[in-house]
Amino acid sequence: MKWPQKHNVLGVGISAITYDDALAFVTRAAISRKSACMTHLAVHGLIEGSRNAHYRRVINDFDIVAPDGQPVRYALSFLHNVVLPDRCYGPEFMIRLCKRSEEENIGIYLYGSEPHVVQSLSEKLIARFQKLKIVGWEPSIFRPLTQAEDEELVHRVNDSGAGIVFIGLGCPLQEQFALDHKYRMKAVKICVGAAFDFHAGNKKMAPVWMQRNSLEWFYRLLQEPRRLWKRYLVTNSIFLVHLLLQASGLKRF
Repeated sequence: MKWPQKHNVLGVGISAITYDDALAFVTRAAISRKSACMTHLAVHGLIEGSRNAHYRRVINDFDIVAPDGQPVRYALSFLHNVVLPDRCYGPEFMIRLCKRSEEENIGIYLYGSEPHVVQSLSEKLIARFQKLKIVGWEPSIFRPLTQAEDEELVHRVNDSGAGIVFIGLGCPLQEQFALDHKYRMKAVKICVGAAFDFHAGNKKMAPVWMQRNSLEWFYRLLQEPRRLWKRYLVTNSIFLVHLLLQASGLKRF
């Protein structure tokens, strides 16, 4: 299966992909139970990839690395003249894919976050998409799985018949988990991070106007300043500097 083209942004291959294209690729793979990995990268994940060689190799082995944040979409245009009509935002893509899965009778599995979050997420998705097949869900145990636990998890997912596994472990744990299980879980693994909290009602998403104007980071910073100030204020500054260095040819990534 030929996946969408990627372009180098700070050493990380970002897929030039729209919501509709991503839905088509993932649906086709899920129906055939093809093993594949997709993630959504915002600035934070992109900078992690540019600084951490191991994480960069992990991300670059993914089949689809969608531009989750507007700045990443703008970077594609700035560096490679790739103009996309919108970003491919993880929480929004999750909802669109659930709708498509309901229509195509594709089973989905939810893995990650805390018990009350993933349970609420399952209930809210079923309330929204009444014919959606959630064939399994379970929270993270917040420690590395033993070999036996890992094998049991793989069996549960494969035996469930899931064509799609949504993973909400946060960056970079979710990407490492997805790649480690790429060929063991016969499904499309999709890393969606905060989408679990958003759609479960555990956290609020930024208003649409803020999302469209690249201000989602600021909204989330106001909600969790102690946890996120460094991620956004420092990381965003590094992103801009590195973007200019790559564009000018002063630094190769």
